[in-house]
Amino acid sequence: MTAVDIGLPIIGGLDGVPTTDEKQTAKVFKSDQEVRWCPGCGDYIILNAMQSFLPELGLKRENIVFVSGIGCSSRFPYYMNTYGVHSIHGRAPAIATGLSVSRPDLSVWVVTGDGDALSIGGNHLIHALRRNVNLKILLFNNRIYGLTKGQYSPTSEVGKVTKSTPMGSLDHPFNPISLALGAETSFVGRALDTDRAGLTDVLRQAAAHRGSALVEIYQNCPIFNDGAFDVLKEPGEKERRIVPLEHGKPIRFGAEQEYGVIREGQHGSFVVRKVDEVGEDALVVHDATLQDPSYAFALSRLGGQNLDYTVTGVFRSVPRPTYDDQARAQVEQAKQGKTPDLAGLLRGKDTWTVLA
Repeated sequence: MTAVDIGLPIIGGLDGVPTTDEKQTAKVFKSDQEVRWCPGCGDYIILNAMQSFLPELGLKRENIVFVSGIGCSSRFPYYMNTYGVHSIHGRAPAIATGLSVSRPDLSVWVVTGDGDALSIGGNHLIHALRRNVNLKILLFNNRIYGLTKGQYSPTSEVGKVTKSTPMGSLDHPFNPISLALGAETSFVGRALDTDRAGLTDVLRQAAAHRGSALVEIYQNCPIFNDGAFDVLKEPGEKERRIVPLEHGKPIRFGAEQEYGVIREGQHGSFVVRKVDEVGEDALVVHDATLQDPSYAFALSRLGGQNLDYTVTGVFRSVPRPTYDDQARAQVEQAKQGKTPDLAGLLRGKDTWTVLA
């Protein structure tokens, strides 16, 4: 039974969240708190992008909530002139779920890091995603534990030498995009902290999406993992390695668009080839709306921990019933007395009489 089945309105995208006629600028969303991250931290760029982007939505500040866990990224709510919750380690998705389900008039955002979300918070993250709770989850990935001073994280490369892995990490890292797609998340995207235009575009699409939206953001930690993504910023290298996605367009990249993505081999895996060798007709045309997540999952496997190829943009954006709407529909059913017969449940087949 869904909200539609019993006549409840579906609150979609930003619908249902009160808007304002007040002219908004980035300054409106800047709090009076001193921003305290290390000089050169990528978090500054993400914060600035978010503050500059939010006025586009035209939402009332009191109807926007940022929920964070523990980590450098989790200071984010202090710097936003909205409501905010600095919660406990890894539990931000659980707290945000309660807000989203109980308050359909709120735009709820989760800010988390690779350690907070994928280690202690791993179960909370995947279950929020599989339930399709109406949350926008920003996962700052710097491949290190920054707040606790440089231990390896669930996204650190194999062989990573840190204070907690002096002989090199033995752990195979998570690919957050693959993880989210494995949970069949309805919206999945990736951006770089230094790509302001690309980051803003993915945030804009995530905000408009009804349901769980996970955006992984590659973010530099200048103190404990400086330069982790430098290869994606160097002239010549970034053009050869970054694979931008645009819905409905062939997946093509390079300084002169000389590279493209094709399907190859018995199992149809995605590989990179020169366009003049395979022809433009062989290129994969990106479709973020495919219901089967295996297509987007295959894209997420392109490249590897060495960032040979890094796919950016929106991998998947599909409609799915949200947990929020369905939970509220059940509450409405209960108010109307449309609930299972309690006496029947108590005396049904799944009862036993225990003899002394």
